[in-house]
Amino acid sequence: MAPHPFDQLSLEETERARDIVLGLHQDQHIFFRYIFLEEAPKSEIKRYLEEEHAGKTSTALDRRAMVLYDVIGSDKIPLYNESVVNITTGKRLDHKVVGKEYHASLTVPEFRTLVEACEKSEMFKKCIAEYELPEGFELVVEPWPYGGLLPDEENHRYFQGLCFAQDTRSGNPDSNFYSFPLPFIPVMDATTQEIIRVDRLATGGKGDSMEPAKHPKNIVDHCTPSEYVPELLPNGSRKDLKPLNVLQPEGPSFTVNGNLVEWQNWRFRVSFNPREGAVLHDLCFNNRSVMYRLSFSEMSVPYADARYPFARKQAFDFGDGGAGTCANNLSLGCDCLGVIKYFDAVVTDPEGKAEVAPNVVCLHEQDNGIAWKHTNWRTGRAIVTRNRELVVQFIITLANYEYIFAYKLDTMGGINIETRATGIVSVVNIDPGKTSDYGTVVSTGALAQNHQHIFAIRIDPAVDGHNNTLMMEESVPVKMNPKTNPRGNYYEVQKTPITTSSWHDADIAKNRVFKITNPSKINKISQRPVGYKFSPMATQLLLADPESVQAKRALFAQHHVWVTKHQDGELYAAGRYTLQSTREEGGVADMVARKDNIENEDLVIWSVFGLTHNPRVEDWPVMPVEIHELKIRPADFFEENPGIDLPTKKNDSSVLVNGNGSCCNTNGHTNGVNGHAPNRTG
Repeated sequence: MAPHPFDQLSLEETERARDIVLGLHQDQHIFFRYIFLEEAPKSEIKRYLEEEHAGKTSTALDRRAMVLYDVIGSDKIPLYNESVVNITTGKRLDHKVVGKEYHASLTVPEFRTLVEACEKSEMFKKCIAEYELPEGFELVVEPWPYGGLLPDEENHRYFQGLCFAQDTRSGNPDSNFYSFPLPFIPVMDATTQEIIRVDRLATGGKGDSMEPAKHPKNIVDHCTPSEYVPELLPNGSRKDLKPLNVLQPEGPSFTVNGNLVEWQNWRFRVSFNPREGAVLHDLCFNNRSVMYRLSFSEMSVPYADARYPFARKQAFDFGDGGAGTCANNLSLGCDCLGVIKYFDAVVTDPEGKAEVAPNVVCLHEQDNGIAWKHTNWRTGRAIVTRNRELVVQFIITLANYEYIFAYKLDTMGGINIETRATGIVSVVNIDPGKTSDYGTVVSTGALAQNHQHIFAIRIDPAVDGHNNTLMMEESVPVKMNPKTNPRGNYYEVQKTPITTSSWHDADIAKNRVFKITNPSKINKISQRPVGYKFSPMATQLLLADPESVQAKRALFAQHHVWVTKHQDGELYAAGRYTLQSTREEGGVADMVARKDNIENEDLVIWSVFGLTHNPRVEDWPVMPVEIHELKIRPADFFEENPGIDLPTKKNDSSVLVNGNGSCCNTNGHTNGVNGHAPNRTG
């Protein structure tokens, strides 16, 4: 059977794409970065899906691959190339020599190159020799993207390393080296693979100079260890927490066939690529189309320490390195509970050889409390149902930080898109006894810098079809007047269609809601267009000055909602090339600038939200998760509550604390106080 257009490339297809490119560059050395599915034009896939949804045999589409690679010249200087190849025909469809103007995303082998360059560099060794580390401590170099180029810098490809000292005396390789930050950053020219300078860091506090001062030789003696692995905790793990197990004795309620998932009226496909991680395609509920494509598009993390060189400390975690590239093997931990289905990915090495990255996505069900409930106060009978969710989750580790990304579909047609930030906050050395306006001292000698995480979710809707209109709905007060509001209790719901590509912001005061509607499909009950709605998260957006490099390269991070007209290939909120960028190019700001007509069109919505993280001591040594969730809900899409038929069967595993009997009445009733019917409260 031919692959589905949303199937990620197989091992064989990946190596076929590699061979096509090698055939076009005979007698040249090729460094392969990434090879992944290039989705067919949407017009072709729409025709395919129409046949599939109608139960017909769909006409197979040619398989395409995006191949990102360097051509290494005789001078050993790499030239970055991008090719789209047709795996089916063996032909190249498109080719671009990106050259030196833009920079390719980082790869794991480049991380190792930086560490090796530090080990060879006499300049770096001389810097280290200025300091004395305690006995049993070793140097650790943590690779980081270089960030935005400052105005006076040449556009070379750079790489930098944050440095720490690790106490190895325990013999545990997971001992927390972040507790011992060192005040210098080696910078590598990625072309020559040599350390070109070592930036010295200021370690002062409030009122001190922004310039680095001379540091004492024993630079980490004032730092204290802070461990997080259980076997190194002074008192170990808690002993009084009893097991809480998720049991599914009859198995899961979902079925999986390849990348096709079916569960509780939902039907969709899962794919995975090195930049976006897990992507959902062709989401349908009760055989009605809801979304064409749903993905995490970008995340920018700018730091607010004004001292040099921290103005360039700004990661684009999807564009600079790729979320999928950093995905965890989820079977190694306790990331998902219950009965789990894992999905693998296909990755390539620098030679283009394909291999499986196992278990990068987990699929499982979870309970999320009550779905709906009503108690008849006259009879005392309560009908209560549980809100079960199907979770598609992937987790990435980017140096010190972890991010958990989840798509959660519920039994009532709703979609929740969740981010969780955790891991270890980025710290720099601070002099003993001092505090700073640039962050919080979370451990002696360790300053956790203030920073932000700005996320962008890309929503490609298909609400009962691909021609949709975005409606902005606001609830506003109406002055008391004899004609429409004689007693002053009326408020007006204002509905404004968004007709042109544009940006918009959240407004809590007006309860601003956006509805993705299909004007050609009318709900026969409400007489309104069918739709799905969401309220943008009213979070703080980018705080950097608009004239700063940080702001210019992250225009997407300056508004909560962007709405654009679909164009093939426009998947990334900050544009295709973010590494060392000085301005956002090809991102949502450029898309909006076209001023396309988007009314009753194939539109794309970008939801942006931010986490302003001014660290707490409680964030150390590993921060508890910070959660944000975008809720997308049906709005006049159905003709009644789509979860009205959820079962009301009690949970057989729930018992009273003393173990005597069930916590629920077996007769389907709920008792009020002293056996009387519950008080009427609403």
